[in-house]
Amino acid sequence: MIKTGGLADVVGALPAALEPLGWHTRVLLPAYPGLFDQLAAAGTKVRRVWHTDDLFGGPAAVRRGVHNGLDLMLLDAPHLFDRPGGPYTVDGHDHGDNHVRFAALSWVGARLAIEGTADRWRPDVVHVHDWQAGLVPSYLKYAGSLIPTVMTVHNIAFQGVFGPDQLDRLKLPTWDFHSDALEYHGLVSTLKAGMLHASRVTTVSPSYAEELATPEFGFGMEGLATMRLDRGEMTGILNGIDTDAWDPATDPAVVPYSATEPAGKAANRAALLEEFHLTDHGGPLAVVVTRLTYQKGIDLLCEAVPGFVAAGGTIAVLGSGDPGYEYALGDLAGRYPDQVGVWIGYDEAKSHRMYAGGDIVVVPSRFEPCGLTQLYGQRYGAVPVVAATGGLRDTVTDATPDALADGTATGFSFGDARLGGAVDAGGLGFALGRATDLYRDTDAWAGLRSAAMTTDVDWGTSAARYAELFTGLVS
Repeated sequence: MIKTGGLADVVGALPAALEPLGWHTRVLLPAYPGLFDQLAAAGTKVRRVWHTDDLFGGPAAVRRGVHNGLDLMLLDAPHLFDRPGGPYTVDGHDHGDNHVRFAALSWVGARLAIEGTADRWRPDVVHVHDWQAGLVPSYLKYAGSLIPTVMTVHNIAFQGVFGPDQLDRLKLPTWDFHSDALEYHGLVSTLKAGMLHASRVTTVSPSYAEELATPEFGFGMEGLATMRLDRGEMTGILNGIDTDAWDPATDPAVVPYSATEPAGKAANRAALLEEFHLTDHGGPLAVVVTRLTYQKGIDLLCEAVPGFVAAGGTIAVLGSGDPGYEYALGDLAGRYPDQVGVWIGYDEAKSHRMYAGGDIVVVPSRFEPCGLTQLYGQRYGAVPVVAATGGLRDTVTDATPDALADGTATGFSFGDARLGGAVDAGGLGFALGRATDLYRDTDAWAGLRSAAMTTDVDWGTSAARYAELFTGLVS
């Protein structure tokens, strides 16, 4: 199937968690190249449930099939989605018509809600995610529909902007192009439209909801976020993870182990050192699985690595992104060949092996709406070292002496702005030093790792909050 970061993990896992709570979900996605072939190979049958002769320049159909328990509706529009490259980019550049492609996805989502499908299905609530589906609430509003909508903001930094000259083409009213509606600094933002027109707005952690109302994190939309917060129309609901897919006791990619039977952790650690051609120098083995971008604090990581390896640590990195960061990490691997290993790219099975083998997982993000990496790390006993921002703050309890004593500590954090801290290389280095010191206390480390592994990271609590929100909108 198709996967792009944490949003894909959420859309793939939340529907299953909602099902026992009485909410059945259909997921509308573009039919990217190869998806129908994958479904056919898996024996999944699809049937057409909606079509149009002209969807922003070409014919389109929606085809439905149930795959691995996920009820999928795929938007088959070859003129928009059957092309080389990734979902959003080709050769490192955005597709020039992304605004048209995802407006089309939003238009179809709205039409399905209004018209229903050929198999007599209509949603009670429409739940949209990020800028790619941000125009669904707007299309419903302009059509006079009263179907309630929920807009989830996963990352406000990605805003889906385009010029006002495209409004007519995308079936949006030019008369609503002003600062209180579609206009955003002279452009149109699909994310702003969704945040403005949705019945309710959610973010992926309570702290991130509060951060969006500040100039530092609001990316120009802090006024809108403040308004919706003040009205009680925006809230933060933490993401969870699929604990069946992420379970070290049953994961086929690793030597099995658990919090109560942790022996296999050592075997995975040894295998990971060998896979990255690293040598144990007596300190913790850190792993980093991330996009290599400024947001993710990769420059801070590069600055902190020399001190960490000097204290006996080793580090394995999996990711891709900014060429400058790829080069800087490669340079560190060249300087410390038996303590720093770097794999440019992404490999799902390798990421599982890294969490299973790592002693710590490092997440030094400057901002992080929720983050799933630290949750995977906790599940696999790779103790998180995180910046105290957004969902990282909400999911990791710092290993203070009191928290260690009462068994509530689940990791290490630094840079909490509420305490006057800053997310910088010095703070990261100090947190890594604290982790290294505690790692040498075998019993204390085992207790911290066990607490991390037994932390509730599944969708149970969060799905219940979504179900309550949806029920309130239709009752």
